[in-house]
Amino acid sequence: MSLLVIGTVAFDAIETPFGKTDKIVGGAATYASLAASYFYDKVNIVAVVGDDFPEEEIADLNKHKVNTEGLQVKAGEKSFFWSGKYHNDMNSRDTLVTDLNVLADFDPIIPESYQDCDFLMLGNLSPQVQQTVIERLKNRPKLIVMDTMNFWMDIAMEELLATIKLIDVLTINDAEARQLSGEYSLVKAARKILTMGPKYLIIKKGEHGALLFHEDHIFSAPALPLAEVFDPTGAGDTFAGGFIGYMAKVGTVNFNNMKNAIIFGSALASFCVEKFGTEKIRDLSQDEITARVQEFVSLSKFEI
Repeated sequence: MSLLVIGTVAFDAIETPFGKTDKIVGGAATYASLAASYFYDKVNIVAVVGDDFPEEEIADLNKHKVNTEGLQVKAGEKSFFWSGKYHNDMNSRDTLVTDLNVLADFDPIIPESYQDCDFLMLGNLSPQVQQTVIERLKNRPKLIVMDTMNFWMDIAMEELLATIKLIDVLTINDAEARQLSGEYSLVKAARKILTMGPKYLIIKKGEHGALLFHEDHIFSAPALPLAEVFDPTGAGDTFAGGFIGYMAKVGTVNFNNMKNAIIFGSALASFCVEKFGTEKIRDLSQDEITARVQEFVSLSKFEI
């Protein structure tokens, strides 16, 4: 039984009000697999990089017990690169450069050793690629979590809706939920999206926490108030990785376990934003994670 993460392993260059970086390692699959590895010790990754991607970075993923057999390295080609600049509110950003490079014709190859997949995290890629991964697994996983974004809603809505029908959990932000549903109220938006196929919906609201919807149940998770947010890049992917990593650890799919998974995912994401890139989530201790989760519990615990 394993957890499979599909997504990008890439380079980022980031500028925020707190500083800027040169080219650093990023990508949805990088953040998600690192986060998941704190809860589950059999994390497999499918992604593609060029031969410009440092071998020591692949070795670091392996050190976190992330299996990189499914990481394709394309000789003579360059890795996906994204550069962005965040505004003062840290909730909005400008994309400066997007070089697809090896991602332009990415064909996700699933190694035979990955076919025991019980938990599947579909990182933000084209819905066609996400659907291909599902189709190439010999058995349907116990839980399929999918992340997407407004870009795919703009250019590939038909394919996106077809893929959403195949998954269990959809995770999107509040603006994307409104765009996908055509509803402004997030409750109405959630009801409409749940008719599209997924059994569960997570709406991320950044510094305002997250909402979990399932049938008539709603869970509201707080966000941890932080004095300084250095870099929000990858926070959503870290959240998703922590979420599915915890679900793989407990093994049973139900609403109560998902509530806990959201808190653990939020805890990992709160670490992520405290440094640039993946720096903060590379060397966390279990004591740090436990203490951070307790901070989340304290935020909303009260007696009447």
